[in-house]
Amino acid sequence: MTHPLPYRAIPWPEDRRFAFTIFDDPDGQSLEVTQLVYSFLADLGFRTSLGVWPLGIRRETNSGGETCANPDYRIFLQQLQRKGFEIAFHNAAPHPCTREEVIESLELFRSYFGNPPRAMANHYNTDAIYWGSARVEGWRRAVYNLATGGRKHKLCFGHVEGHPSFWGDVCRDRIRYCRNFVYADINTLRMCPWMPYSDPHRPYVRDWYSGSEGAQADAFLRTLQQQHQDRLEAEGGACIMYTHFGHGFVENGQLKPEFRRTMERLAAKRGWFVPVSALLDFLVKAKGHTAIDDDIRRQLETRWLLEKLFRGTS
Repeated sequence: MTHPLPYRAIPWPEDRRFAFTIFDDPDGQSLEVTQLVYSFLADLGFRTSLGVWPLGIRRETNSGGETCANPDYRIFLQQLQRKGFEIAFHNAAPHPCTREEVIESLELFRSYFGNPPRAMANHYNTDAIYWGSARVEGWRRAVYNLATGGRKHKLCFGHVEGHPSFWGDVCRDRIRYCRNFVYADINTLRMCPWMPYSDPHRPYVRDWYSGSEGAQADAFLRTLQQQHQDRLEAEGGACIMYTHFGHGFVENGQLKPEFRRTMERLAAKRGWFVPVSALLDFLVKAKGHTAIDDDIRRQLETRWLLEKLFRGTS
C-alpha cells in the first residue's frame, strides 16, 4: 500500500530535536585517515555508518582504499563496531566481482562482524545493483544516458538475472537498506519523506534510502554550513550524509580545521546521532512503511536527475 506522505517533523527519541548520521564510502581511505576521522567522531558522540569492502584485491581496482583483508584495518573496524558504529557494505571489493565472489564477501563480512550487513551503498562495479541508468526510468533514463555519454549504464548488472555478476536474490535476502538518490539539501527526510521505501520496479532491494550531498570535503562542509545546521534543527529533520572521508578531510596528517569546527558545532546541538540502519528502523516504526507508486518514483527520479545535471550531485 502506498502512503504518499508530505514532509512532517518527527518526534525524535530522548527529546532530541533532529536526527543526523553519515554513510561513509571507503573509496580512497587509508587506515590512518579512518583512525583520525572516526576517533574524532567517536569522541564527539557521533555514531555513524562505514561501508567496507570485505574481499581483498584480486584484480585491477577502480578505486583506492583499504579492504578488510588488512588485519589492522579490520581490527579497528571491530573496535568501532563495539563502540556503536555500524559496519555496512560497499559491494564486495574495489573492482567488479562475480556472484560467487559477492556471496563469499558476505560470508566474510559475517565472520568479521558477527552478522550480515544491514545497510549498503553501491560502488561503481558490474555487481552494483540497480545502478547507473537503472536508477531511473522512461525519459529520465534517456536523458541520463545522453548526459553520461552512455558509459555508466554498462557498469551495473547486480540485478540482471543470468549475468555473472547477478546477486539480486542474495541482496534481497540478506541486506535491508540500500542508498539511492542523493540531494543537495541537509534535510534528507524533507527531500525524501517516504524513506525507507520499497520500489515494486526494483524488487531485489528490500528498502531504499536517500542521502544528502557530501561526496568530498568541500561538498560535505557546504551542506553542513551553520545556517543549514540551524535549519535542520528548526525543521526537526533528519540528515543522512553521503561522503567519502578519504576525499579531502585530512591534510598533512591532520583533520581539516573547518571539518573539525563544523562537527564540533553540530555535536553541541541536541541531535540524535545514530547509525543509518538505526535511524531507518526508527522511521519505519514512526510513520510506517511505504511502497512507492509511479508518481512518487517520478518525483524522486526527476528531482535527483535535475540536481545531478545542474548542481553536480552524486
